[in-house]
Amino acid sequence: MLQTSLRGAVAGAVAAAVMTLEQPLDQRLFDSRYDDVEILGKLVTRGDGWQPIGFALHVQNGAILGAAYGRIKPSLPGPAVLRGLGAGLIEHVATWPMVALVDRYHPAREELPKLVANRRAFGQATIRHAVFGIVLGLLEDALNGPAGPGRGRPF
Repeated sequence: MLQTSLRGAVAGAVAAAVMTLEQPLDQRLFDSRYDDVEILGKLVTRGDGWQPIGFALHVQNGAILGAAYGRIKPSLPGPAVLRGLGAGLIEHVATWPMVALVDRYHPAREELPKLVANRRAFGQATIRHAVFGIVLGLLEDALNGPAGPGRGRPF
C-alpha cells in the first residue's frame, strides 16, 4: 500500500510540473495573468524567491493529490485517461471556491488578478486541471498498473 501511494505521489508531482509548464500557454490563450505558482509562492515570500518556492509548493500539492488518487483509483470506473481527467476536474471544481480567500486575505492580493467571478481564470484553471488529471491518470496507471477487478481495494 505504501508503494502504491509513493508511486501515486510521483505521478502527481510530475503531473503538477507538466501543468505548471502549460500555464504560459493558457495565459496567452485566455489573455490573463492568473498564475498558480505566483499565488503559492507569494503566500510564503514577497521577495525574489517566490517562483521556486511556488513551484515547489505546487509540485508538493500535486504529490499529495497523486498519493490520494493512487489509493482511490481501484474504486474509480473507466480507463486511466478518463479516471485521471475526472479526478483533476473534480479537484478543480471542489477547490475553486477558495479563490475568494485569495482575493480577500492573500498577502500579495494587490499584485494578483482578482479571481472571484473571473471567467478567464476559471477557464485557465479548468484547462490546467484537465492537463494535470490526464497526466496523473496515465502516469499513475503506468507506475502502479491498471485498476480492475481483483486489483486490490482502495483502503
